Amino acid sequence: MKELLISVLLCGSVIANHHEKKGVFATPEEAAKDADFALQGEYAGSYTNGDGEVKKVGIQVIALGEGEFRAVGYAGGLPGAGWDKNEPISSEATKAENGTVTFQKEEGAAIAVIKNGGMTLLTPDKVDIGKFNKVSRTSPTVGAKPPEGALILFDGKNVEHWQDGAKMTEDGLLMQGVNSKRNDLKDFDLHIEFRLPYEPKARGQGRGNSGMYLLGTETQMLDSFGLKGEANECGGLYPWKTPDVNMCLPPLTWQTYDVEFRAAKEDQKSTLTVKHNGVVIHDKVELKNQKAQGNIHLQDHGNPVRYRNIWVVEK
Repeated sequence: MKELLISVLLCGSVIANHHEKKGVFATPEEAAKDADFALQGEYAGSYTNGDGEVKKVGIQVIALGEGEFRAVGYAGGLPGAGWDKNEPISSEATKAENGTVTFQKEEGAAIAVIKNGGMTLLTPDKVDIGKFNKVSRTSPTVGAKPPEGALILFDGKNVEHWQDGAKMTEDGLLMQGVNSKRNDLKDFDLHIEFRLPYEPKARGQGRGNSGMYLLGTETQMLDSFGLKGEANECGGLYPWKTPDVNMCLPPLTWQTYDVEFRAAKEDQKSTLTVKHNGVVIHDKVELKNQKAQGNIHLQDHGNPVRYRNIWVVEK
């Protein structure tokens, strides 16, 4: 039955190239206008194999624009929630006129169908062997309150802790392309929440690109949902270290970085520990060419990335 599941996730049609203007949706309300937005996301559940064993699986479904999708399957569960770290399996498919998305390698192979908010796994003769419910995971540190004595860099009220040019949205979110006024940070813990836009037709570095620079080192922010997790993808220390696991959630989900930054000492390099959505993706990593002190920069690559609840505890 493992082979059955793999055959499902290897199915689909080749993605066509799109040359028209790419759609960009900065809020969930805007994205809801695209019917594909409701289908993309994470699915979790299990299926029963030929020996009667129940196998857990996590599936990430990525919208690629105009009814095209990619599915990535993880044995054991979703990344950070049971995945056994074996190579995930991916496939492509196209949405039917009735709104369903059907993944099938070839006629006579197993079938996976997204319909009515869930996914069903069927044998070739249409026997139901598995159910996968759509899930909406939330970082355990979303909304984390700053401890006593913390420096609150942004709480939705103003941009007084950011250099000239910093802007807020009407609903109190910090916009990309800003620098903190403080430029003497050394040893600190940082909490930041960020939201990546929904850009289904964009690819690679054009898909929700930003980055968090701490004293010169960039932790990438990018819509890398369902990707491998490279150094230039979300959570990577750009451009030289991959995250230990790709914990990027679907676009327009609030995500978190919780960081421990320790500046260089006489006999030690600077180190960085990063939790992405509550999961450690970098653990006391020694940094390259690190500044002794500096500021926080949130990069602007022309994508409407948003931030909130930013605070620092100096050590």
